[in-house]
Amino acid sequence: MIPLDYLDPRLPTFVASAPGRLDVMGGIADYSGSLVLQLPLDRRTTVTAQRQPGLTVDIITLRDGEPHRRIAYDLRSLLDKPAHELALEFAPGSDDHWAAYVLGAAHACLVRHGVPAASGITLVIESTVPEGKGVSSSAALEVSAFAAIAAAYDVSFTPQQIATECQWAENHIAGAPCGIMDQMTSACGERDQLLRLRCQPATIEGYVAIPEGFRFYGIDSGIRHAVTGADYSTVRTAAFMGYRLIAELAGLKVDRVGDRLLIDDPQWNGYLANISPAEFTDRFEHHLPDQLLGADFLARYHGITDTVTRVNPDLWYPIRAATAHPISENTRVERFASMLGELPHWSRELGALMYASHESYSACGLGSDGTDRLVAMVRESPGDLFGAKITGGGSGGTVAILGTSHAGHAVRDIAQRYEAETGQAAEVFEGSGDGLLRGTHPA
Repeated sequence: MIPLDYLDPRLPTFVASAPGRLDVMGGIADYSGSLVLQLPLDRRTTVTAQRQPGLTVDIITLRDGEPHRRIAYDLRSLLDKPAHELALEFAPGSDDHWAAYVLGAAHACLVRHGVPAASGITLVIESTVPEGKGVSSSAALEVSAFAAIAAAYDVSFTPQQIATECQWAENHIAGAPCGIMDQMTSACGERDQLLRLRCQPATIEGYVAIPEGFRFYGIDSGIRHAVTGADYSTVRTAAFMGYRLIAELAGLKVDRVGDRLLIDDPQWNGYLANISPAEFTDRFEHHLPDQLLGADFLARYHGITDTVTRVNPDLWYPIRAATAHPISENTRVERFASMLGELPHWSRELGALMYASHESYSACGLGSDGTDRLVAMVRESPGDLFGAKITGGGSGGTVAILGTSHAGHAVRDIAQRYEAETGQAAEVFEGSGDGLLRGTHPA
């Protein structure tokens, strides 16, 4: 439904809609080159765009059909401003940080591609993807905004290009060091199929059908971010620190360019996920420290190959666990993908892989009491539920669950008992949806 109260009915409108996602397997291993399996949800963000005669980017978000947030940004300022300055203007913690995801998509579309934007644009945003639940509301917003803006200015991008540009916007404008899987799932996902994505950097290997009679569910823990343990950025940085230490142990050639490193790595191509678990255990694991202070790392190794994080001299990093996780997770995802089509025969084995993934997250410091409790409740549930794991960036958010198609009542019962026990609201995700959808409505 076109929100005509905010648009000119005499002008054409351009609509794009993109889903949130359920991280079934792979999660934080995406930035280390892992295979991931991702399910687009039936929760969507829809952006309606219309060119306007003024020179502003007018962004309006609606909640229950009523204006919720609004910002008008000067188009010329957007076109002339370097990415790092735009990022500072809408930095995390600022009142208008939410707009960084939309303006970042606009900057990626118009500035990075030199689109001649001679007039402004109105963007009206409606969403059923909940924020802060670990189901990637940010990717749904970026992908739908980028696609609507591109259509309004008559430029064409493939879904894969849109995903890559939106990851850039989230990394460099919104300031979140995410991997590629969220945007690729939102842009390229297919209903009731798991996107099989090799994150090296973003190769779609196909789609894995969910066998008839089975379904993936999600339960939100109600915890946005645990106050104990590590955080996503720290664990990501620690993984790249671990790769740098492995490069040293393996005798790889390292060049320093400013505070960044280039490693000549013909064997693993720069990705931890390409190291086999056996080789990691035999050659490297026992040489890696459990914890390492950033200052001590920098004094010896100078930097990392990651382009969106930096080592903080004052932080302690969980090197061994963060390095081990993507190596073991990639193997788990490979096995999971190969066995999924053989359900129900491998149902318990698939569940065991999900539980192992959850434990590996916790070893990195990305667990939380709420997600641990939900996983434990699935373990204790007899019958139609087989496995569960924390998803996405961890430290809270949503738990993914494998069960039969008839297990919805069991999932909802767990959510209700969890709410009663913890006082946290536990939203349930049950349905899958299409990836990016685009349309045009003439005046």
